[in-house]
Amino acid sequence: MATPARTAHESVRLDRPAVEELATGLRGELIGPDDPAYDEHRRVWNGSIDRHPALIARCTGVEDVVAAVGFARTHGLLVAVRGGGHSFPGYSACDAGMVIDLSPMKRIRVDPATRTARVGAGVLLGELDRETQAHGLAVPAGIVTHTGIAGLTLGGGIGWIMRKYGLTIDNLLSVEMVTADGESVTASETRNADLFWGVRGGGGNFGIVTEFEFRLHPVGPQVYAGPVFWAMEHAPEVLRFYRDWVAGCPDELMTIVVQRRAPALPVVPAEVVGRHVIAVVACCTGPLDEAERVLRPLKEFGRPVLDLCAPKPYLVHQSMFDPSFRHGWWYYFRACDVAELGDDLIDTMAEYGSRIVSPITSVALWQMGGAVARADENRTAFNGRTAGFTFNINGNSTTSDGFDAEREWARAYWSALAPHHSGVYVNFLMDEGEERVRQAYGAAKYDRLKALKRRYDPHNLFRLNQNISPE
Repeated sequence: MATPARTAHESVRLDRPAVEELATGLRGELIGPDDPAYDEHRRVWNGSIDRHPALIARCTGVEDVVAAVGFARTHGLLVAVRGGGHSFPGYSACDAGMVIDLSPMKRIRVDPATRTARVGAGVLLGELDRETQAHGLAVPAGIVTHTGIAGLTLGGGIGWIMRKYGLTIDNLLSVEMVTADGESVTASETRNADLFWGVRGGGGNFGIVTEFEFRLHPVGPQVYAGPVFWAMEHAPEVLRFYRDWVAGCPDELMTIVVQRRAPALPVVPAEVVGRHVIAVVACCTGPLDEAERVLRPLKEFGRPVLDLCAPKPYLVHQSMFDPSFRHGWWYYFRACDVAELGDDLIDTMAEYGSRIVSPITSVALWQMGGAVARADENRTAFNGRTAGFTFNINGNSTTSDGFDAEREWARAYWSALAPHHSGVYVNFLMDEGEERVRQAYGAAKYDRLKALKRRYDPHNLFRLNQNISPE
């Protein structure tokens, strides 16, 4: 490890012997700005984030995390915690502080007999899916395979099978975590139950989770899934059909409405590439013949320009969005929950969808309900169970060129939806301030989370997140 006499920022200086002592004590690596691997390990998924930490502690186990937390606390360093590095606003990186990098912690232990899995904090969604699908099982979690399971879970966890089996946190049985004072603790329904309530939706505010224990469910290996595309000019009638169709759909069906320009992928005909399209992307678990019956009205509606909804392996469907969210592209997001798809909202969607310029800008409208809505609202810190739909508006570009314009489009779209806002999913927030975090949890849960923060992290060591201040 190249131990820096001076860190990436002139205002932060670290004692060389202390840094060397930390490096010697870690089983993993300690990387500084002079290390050849520094640029590789400081970069995160969102290319618009370009930060230079003083140190990167690449942890291989709990003792490494304890040592890194102790060093950061002692030296007053800002702490960024990295699992998959997928944080929208870039909270998994920092300037002049320490990145506690959990990505080497990849252990996955699946017990098919009990339908449970113990999962290290550095595991990515696709890695977990591969291990669980070997047994015909899955954890409800996410839609992009290079998403870190840690951050996704701690914010709630929405994905393709949540309407059948609940959020990721609804299937979380326990966590192992390191608190701000360096203590390694277990949290579950029967041990540190208050902490377990908080980590199920409260993000990384209370410590660093090093291992998750999940309940698994039978899924696949084949599901009936994929997108059906129509030209954007037909968005009003597509959305009105969609609104009525999903109102009576079974829990086995989950859908996401997507607005974008058709991507240049091998499965997309050349004459469709670049056209403004609206798609309903579906995933229907259960028997394929029953899924085909459920999906038939969607596939037969109007005049689709492309239909890719068909039986396929669950693993294939889970990776379908990967080409649209590549590492290093520039991403900006605005998000909100809405109760329903009224005609005014549909007209707004049609208008702003037709204004998309960038080939990688998109809108994802997530269908909620089902098992998510039926779970006890007070059982977890997550606060969006009554939402009808969740918007994720992406203003994206492949480089800095055009990024400002895409960001302004996303803001304008979000503002136009303001009369319909009913909340927001915390994992979809950018760096938007305390009031938006309060909105994500609601006043009562926010106050309870603040009390937990005062107990477990009174000095706000873990503040580079959707922060719940102890003050």
